[in-house]
Amino acid sequence: MITWDDVREVALRLPNVEDGTSYGAPALKAGGTHLIVRWREDLNAIVVKTTFDEREGLMAEEPDVYFITDHYLNYEWVLINLATVARDALEAMIARAHRLVKK
Repeated sequence: MITWDDVREVALRLPNVEDGTSYGAPALKAGGTHLIVRWREDLNAIVVKTTFDEREGLMAEEPDVYFITDHYLNYEWVLINLATVARDALEAMIARAHRLVKK
């Protein structure tokens, strides 16, 4: 199973990514201000920046991995279940989130 430490390891390899917080939870940010990923310990999941179109496709293809709560309906974020996500998919999603916030 993927852990928050694994998520940190992946994200901190990207340029200008550093530890931070978001709503009191551990997070990783680009340039100190652009949120890429946030830990949701209560759900054993992370919240990752995405697009609405990408999110819908991910949730349709792998609903056991990608999901949202009502809070995120109107925001371009997706939750990723750390118990079911593959390491390569996690790495790709974090890299994609990094590219999205750096635009």
